[in-house]
Amino acid sequence: MPKLKTNRGAAKRFKITASGKVRRSKAYLRHILTSKTTKQKRNLRKAGIISKADSVRVKKMLAGI
Repeated sequence: MPKLKTNRGAAKRFKITASGKVRRSKAYLRHILTSKTTKQKRNLRKAGIISKADSVRVKKMLAGI
Protein backbone atom coordinates (compact mmCIF):
# COMPACT_ATOMS: atom_id res chain seq x y z
CA MET A 1 0.00 0.00 0.00
CA PRO A 2 1.45 3.44 -0.89
CA LYS A 3 2.20 6.19 1.57
CA LEU A 4 -0.66 8.59 2.27
CA LYS A 5 -0.20 12.24 1.43
CA THR A 6 -0.51 15.18 3.79
CA ASN A 7 -3.34 17.56 2.91
CA ARG A 8 -1.28 20.51 1.63
CA GLY A 9 -4.07 23.04 2.17
CA ALA A 10 -4.24 22.04 5.84
CA ALA A 11 -0.45 22.03 6.18
CA LYS A 12 -0.32 25.69 5.13
CA ARG A 13 -3.06 26.73 7.57
CA PHE A 14 -2.36 24.76 10.76
CA LYS A 15 0.59 23.94 13.01
CA ILE A 16 0.67 21.48 15.90
CA THR A 17 2.07 22.77 19.20
CA ALA A 18 4.42 20.81 21.47
CA SER A 19 1.50 19.90 23.74
CA GLY A 20 -0.51 18.55 20.79
CA LYS A 21 -2.95 21.42 20.28
CA VAL A 22 -3.61 22.79 16.80
CA ARG A 23 -2.80 26.45 16.13
CA ARG A 24 -4.52 28.50 13.47
CA SER A 25 -4.36 32.07 12.21
CA LYS A 26 -7.38 34.30 12.74
CA ALA A 27 -9.63 35.68 10.02
CA TYR A 28 -10.68 39.30 9.23
CA LEU A 29 -7.17 40.67 8.72
CA ARG A 30 -7.02 40.74 4.90
CA HIS A 31 -8.80 43.93 3.81
CA ILE A 32 -11.00 46.84 4.98
CA LEU A 33 -8.53 47.42 7.82
CA THR A 34 -9.20 51.15 8.12
CA SER A 35 -12.54 50.52 9.81
CA LYS A 36 -11.00 48.19 12.41
CA THR A 37 -9.37 49.53 15.57
CA THR A 38 -5.66 49.09 16.25
CA LYS A 39 -6.47 46.91 19.25
CA GLN A 40 -8.68 44.65 17.16
CA LYS A 41 -5.99 44.26 14.47
CA ARG A 42 -3.31 43.56 17.09
CA ASN A 43 -5.41 40.79 18.67
CA LEU A 44 -6.11 39.25 15.25
CA ARG A 45 -2.35 38.81 14.72
CA LYS A 46 -2.19 36.35 17.62
CA ALA A 47 -2.68 32.67 16.92
CA GLY A 48 -5.89 30.90 17.86
CA ILE A 49 -6.42 27.34 19.05
CA ILE A 50 -8.81 24.94 17.34
CA SER A 51 -11.49 23.18 19.39
CA LYS A 52 -10.95 19.54 20.35
CA ALA A 53 -13.76 18.37 18.06
CA ASP A 54 -12.12 19.93 15.00
CA SER A 55 -8.54 19.13 15.99
CA VAL A 56 -9.12 15.39 15.53
CA ARG A 57 -9.96 15.90 11.84
CA VAL A 58 -7.18 18.43 11.28
CA LYS A 59 -4.56 16.11 12.81
CA LYS A 60 -5.67 13.36 10.43
CA MET A 61 -5.24 15.70 7.48
CA LEU A 62 -1.74 16.69 8.67
CA ALA A 63 -0.65 13.13 9.40
CA GLY A 64 -1.89 11.82 6.06
CA ILE A 65 -4.11 9.19 7.69
